[in-house]
Amino acid sequence: MTYLDYQATTPLASEAREAMLPWLAGPEALGFANPHSPHRPGRAAAAAVELARDQVAALLPPGGRVVFTGSATEALNLAILGRKPRKISVSTIEHAAVIDTARASGAEVHTLEVGSSGLVAANAAIPAGTDLVAVMQVNNEIGTIQPVAALAEAAHAAGALFLCDAVQGAGKLAAPEGADLIALSAHKLYGPKGIGALWIRDGVELAPLIHGGGQEGGLRSGTLSPALCAGFGAAAKLAAARMAADNAHVVPLWDRARALFAGWTLNGSAEARWHGNLNLRKDGLDVARLMSDLRDLAFSAGSACASGSGRTSHVLRAIGLTDSAAKGSIRIGFGRYTILGELEDACARIVAAAAAQGV
Repeated sequence: MTYLDYQATTPLASEAREAMLPWLAGPEALGFANPHSPHRPGRAAAAAVELARDQVAALLPPGGRVVFTGSATEALNLAILGRKPRKISVSTIEHAAVIDTARASGAEVHTLEVGSSGLVAANAAIPAGTDLVAVMQVNNEIGTIQPVAALAEAAHAAGALFLCDAVQGAGKLAAPEGADLIALSAHKLYGPKGIGALWIRDGVELAPLIHGGGQEGGLRSGTLSPALCAGFGAAAKLAAARMAADNAHVVPLWDRARALFAGWTLNGSAEARWHGNLNLRKDGLDVARLMSDLRDLAFSAGSACASGSGRTSHVLRAIGLTDSAAKGSIRIGFGRYTILGELEDACARIVAAAAAQGV
């Protein structure tokens, strides 16, 4: 099996797995201790959690705090619902975790449109009275990198806070400049599933969504998993150390894949983009048949979060694609552990399978 779906999830780094193992050991090691308990094993677990918090925080701006959550989806819910906005502006290509939560908040929702390149205009108008602006750093479907610094500045000028979903950018790009709230997910940067984080700028107040024991500074009650925190922290530390190398690794992969897909149309900007994401379309392509013919290749027909829903991608519709063009699109994702030869073979096989359909 060749794995080419890095936007859906990334492989667990061996360094992250090794950091988790002591906290998954049997009773003789006391690694199972509750990090909120005052005894020595509990204090050791708490120390591991705080080390991980510092490691994750190193990917983010100074002047804020990291709150661990069960996922980036929970982090985004906390950021939006915990802020209780009256009016919120979101881009039309945000993840459903932002769009659906904004709608559920009861706030008036204003949308920031994107052009055919998949980019929000840096000078996009923020309506008067807006409390919160939410624009992602890197789009999960088409990989476009948004002008978040300019949009954060515009949000602040309008009197609003700026929320950035940095799930696809964290550990790959510098932290989004000017954000007040930043959401992350461990499993998108080679860490474990089941843990995310919300970075909150100093002075920003939120109301908790989960009540109980008052953990995470009262913002997220519940017992933390030292193993998941340790894995997240180790993955974040590794990502910070490898950021330049990981970028240098994906660019030639991108260039080679683009060459092999000559004649296919790229969805989204080729320049303002994370180059571990290749979203392409071919007129008349039957993607379901393509995936059935290539069952030993793991790639996506769109966002993994909406796969199987039968819905046309809202991101591809937002950049102006018809339903037919959107349904003829595939997403190939690669990263740190992708081998050039495997990528070349996979791309050649996809191209051949599409040609066999007569497209």
